[in-house]
Amino acid sequence: MKQADHLLIVDDDRDIRELLTEYLTKNGFQVSTVANGKQMRVALEVSTFDLIILDLMLPGEDGLALCRDLRTGKTKAVPILMLTARSDETDRVVGLEMGADDYLTKPFASRELMARIRAVLRRTRMLPPNLNTVDSAHTIAFGDWLLDTRARHLLDPSGTMVSLSGAEFRLLRVFLDHPQRVLNRDQLLNLTQGREAELFDRSIDLLVSRLRQRLLEDAREPRYIKTVRNEGYVFAAVVEPGRELP
Repeated sequence: MKQADHLLIVDDDRDIRELLTEYLTKNGFQVSTVANGKQMRVALEVSTFDLIILDLMLPGEDGLALCRDLRTGKTKAVPILMLTARSDETDRVVGLEMGADDYLTKPFASRELMARIRAVLRRTRMLPPNLNTVDSAHTIAFGDWLLDTRARHLLDPSGTMVSLSGAEFRLLRVFLDHPQRVLNRDQLLNLTQGREAELFDRSIDLLVSRLRQRLLEDAREPRYIKTVRNEGYVFAAVVEPGRELP
């Protein structure tokens, strides 16, 4: 019998913790809850989790700071679903840049939360569809860069490690898995976050901008991620399996 996925809810609202625990338990999940960052760290020391549901607005350390910390050490691969009472797009993008795998704005429907949880878990356990032959490689090379797919970081032309947030890594993987192919915003959102674009949703554009900065791109004449007017983006470099790393 398959073991239930273990979720950790980090939210200072007791009512929300209790409601989510009841709903998610009924739907087959094992659920633990904490109210703040200090309790979260204790829980992570004694248990392992398949996904963390993290509220943005917390007393003391907020969700963004905790999300950034979670993206280091043994928790760096644990998916994070961020809950926010804010509808401001900047907050959502900052959360993704800090390493959150998806976000959900309060108030939300229980079914939507369930769909997001399952989508995030599915994405973290499956490679993107239509992968090419480079996917069996430990590293992927493009231009003078090397992506370490296990450690989830880049090596720049000088061999220096460049850390990536979870959102940046997924976006780069999608581009590397679909080189020379124009991808629109809906496709990029679906492949990286498992959802469709909302009206005026510019999170992908901001993540592309962030990734270009990581790649030291000239914004006016990018070498790797090129904008196709009124269509989307295309990864223009040749992609191939890279050298093995120790």
